[in-house]
Amino acid sequence: MSNSKSNDPRLTPLAASLPDTVPFVGPEAQERLQGKAFAARLGANENVFGPSPKAIKAMQAAAKGSWMYGDPESHELRQALAFTHDISPDEIVVGAGIDGLLDSIVRLTVTAGDAVVTSAGAYPTFNYHVMGYGGTLHTVNYTADHEDPDHLVAKAHEVNAKLVYLSNPDNPMGTYHNATTIQHMIQSLPDGCLLVLDEAYIELAPPEAAPVLNTLDSRVIRMRTFSKAYGMAGARVGYAIGHKSLITAFNRVRNHFGMSRISQAGALAALADQEWLSEVKDKVEDARQALYQIAADNGLKALKSATNFVAIDCGKDGDFARAVLASMVEQGIFVRMPFVAPQDRCIRISCGTPKDLAKVAKALPIALAAARKV
Repeated sequence: MSNSKSNDPRLTPLAASLPDTVPFVGPEAQERLQGKAFAARLGANENVFGPSPKAIKAMQAAAKGSWMYGDPESHELRQALAFTHDISPDEIVVGAGIDGLLDSIVRLTVTAGDAVVTSAGAYPTFNYHVMGYGGTLHTVNYTADHEDPDHLVAKAHEVNAKLVYLSNPDNPMGTYHNATTIQHMIQSLPDGCLLVLDEAYIELAPPEAAPVLNTLDSRVIRMRTFSKAYGMAGARVGYAIGHKSLITAFNRVRNHFGMSRISQAGALAALADQEWLSEVKDKVEDARQALYQIAADNGLKALKSATNFVAIDCGKDGDFARAVLASMVEQGIFVRMPFVAPQDRCIRISCGTPKDLAKVAKALPIALAAARKV
């Protein structure tokens, strides 16, 4: 993608100043560039085990009604989520995945020059939205492959931040903090600062990773999704949980017809099928263990993961890991890697089927050998 600035006079000065980049280049774009399809799609942390069969059936049934807009209030889904989490429906907003909700929360809270704090190398789509609304990003480094709550809070005090972003469990490393650490972080925020707590992978993490929901605390908004454990990334369904006053404010900026009837029906059925979710969690754990073993078989260390992907330390620097990644891609295995040192010494592989992981096991030693020759 080009980084050139636009000279189109119709653009706002802010829009004209932004690079022509996107946070991620999708696997489809890479396939078009290569002229061939990937043999294993393990780079976007999609859940290859798929949605609940009941969700698929519900979406198929809903398709005949797709001539109608989706309910702009996502009423039934919000009611079901409220029951699941034992909170009020007016403390939940549904949107087009966490990405869409991040856009809304940044739009609601950040204007030109406002300070926002995140970790260097954390989820770049959040940064994309901050830049798009003119915010000023301040970053802190990871500590021992974990985002560092104490350093994030300290930086927030230093720059008088409007927002602090933390994903727990973390993407791209797969590590997590326990509930006590997260709660201490919330209590330590500067006055007027909001913690955007991205919990996209929370269903796949140990129970101690999630603080008790407290929607009376206006210092935090929690983002959840149906894209990961529920296997519905293509349906684009996410939700945010927070204080009623903040959740209500989403109505001022959100896309009220951004949810399709098909997606709403699928998410509702998926939420009701906790038995399928339990099966998926077991399959993810099996895949994590398989990836740990593949790493060990190649003399590498895998980071213990609380997500549906595993970061594998390639044992050298970012250039070496990029060479490993390039060879994996050349062999038809779509994987990604962290963007910032020293985390970029790793490649990140999504949990796959046994067939997928057999391809990884075959490709990785070839990739390592090729990288050592570079």
